This record gives sequence, structure tokens and C-alpha cells, in this order.
Amino acid sequence: MHLTHWTDYSLRVLMYCAVHAGRQQPVTITEIAEVHGISRSHLTKIVVALAGQGWLETTRGRGGGLRLLRPAAEVRLGDVVRQTETDFTMVECFDPERNTCRIDGQCRLKGVLHSALASYLAVLDGVTLADLVAPADGRSGKVHRVGLPLTTRQRAN
Repeated sequence: MHLTHWTDYSLRVLMYCAVHAGRQQPVTITEIAEVHGISRSHLTKIVVALAGQGWLETTRGRGGGLRLLRPAAEVRLGDVVRQTETDFTMVECFDPERNTCRIDGQCRLKGVLHSALASYLAVLDGVTLADLVAPADGRSGKVHRVGLPLTTRQRAN
């Protein structure tokens, strides 16, 4: 599975906003562009999309900038990826309009890949922005078996 630059940069914007959520001045597009070495005009398009999808609050003008609309602990990575990725068609047979596979009725590849995609998204659903920006000093306790911090729900189990 490969994430697009759009999703990668979207996650960077959201994570940067989460890290700086407590500061008085909002984060700016210019600031994020400079920190990550990403085109400001490209980030502007991404921020507009993230605001339209309900992830960010934006304020124009002097003193304006970006803030998360919800606490980082409520923003699930899987939800962001589903909204920012445009194509989960891993193979031709996922798309009924393009499918020309001659063994589609007998092949089990589509089912296996659907299961793998569902598992991939399920892992992302178990991770929040807060998990991604938690201090790396070991205070958070348990760590998910693939190296990701556990969410509050997972810690309780």
C-alpha cells in the first residue's frame, strides 16, 4: 500500500497542528511549508481541502492560521486516510468498469486483497493524531506490536 503525497502532507499538517495545539498563536501554512520543505501553494490547497472536510479551522488575516477542529485524540488516522486517498483500487478487478480479468469468477486474489486493505485500515483506525505526536520518552507506557503507541481504547483492554 502506498500513500499519495497529498495524504502524506495532509497528515503532516494535522500532526503539526496537534503538536502546537496548546500555543496561543495558530499555526500558519508558511510555517509548515518551511519546516517540511513543501511548496506553500501546494499546502494551501491541502489546507483548504482539510478545512472543507472538517479537520481544520482556518482564520484569515493578521494573527490568523490553522487549528484542529477536534482534539487530536478524536482524530483517527484511518478516517483521514479514507478522506484524503482517492483510489483504493489495488488491482484491476476491484473496479467493475475496468475489470477485464478472465478468471474473475474463480480467482480469490480480490478477496484476499480486500481483506488486507480492511486490515490495513483497521490498524489505522486504532491510531489517533494524539498517538502520533505523543512524547517518545517512554511515559506513555505500552507500545502497539507494530511500533505504534496504543490508543486510549487499546490501553484499557
